[in-house]
Amino acid sequence: MSGTIVVASFATEKDLLDAVRAVRERDCDIVDVFTPYAVHGLEKELGWPRSQLPVACFLCGAAGAGLALWFQFWTSATDWPMNVGGRPWNSLPAFVPVAFETMVLFAGFGLAFAWLARCRMYPGKKAVLPLAGLTDDRFALAIRDSGPAVESQGIRDVFHICHAIEVEERHEEEPR
Repeated sequence: MSGTIVVASFATEKDLLDAVRAVRERDCDIVDVFTPYAVHGLEKELGWPRSQLPVACFLCGAAGAGLALWFQFWTSATDWPMNVGGRPWNSLPAFVPVAFETMVLFAGFGLAFAWLARCRMYPGKKAVLPLAGLTDDRFALAIRDSGPAVESQGIRDVFHICHAIEVEERHEEEPR
């Protein structure tokens, strides 16, 4: 989709949060927000829903624990049952430590891969920042010019009221 992206940079997180509030009041389409560190309360101001990553973590952890329990039961009671000191083949207390460690391993890797997939980060992807040195010490807000809601001068005035350091317009092209 081709159009114009307006990018404003700010010196402090307070200015960024004020700009996000002002832009949302004008019903503008926020493309992205760039920050050098996590800004508390930003997701609430942007109106983002709660993340589904904890669900992915839980499901991967449950799959890991289930797989570990099944594998241990299968190896000790079905595939190669051995009578060791008269103990039962399917002793659940003996399976708990391995199941717990496998649950933690699968939950950790599953969460990392789900996060990478959600962020569309893959090996070899080039980072494209709208402004040079953006994530070093500045905050930025990018909005899409979607017609009458975003008037070039009106949105610049809003950004300057919120203490924007720099306001820049970019034209985005359709990918081929």
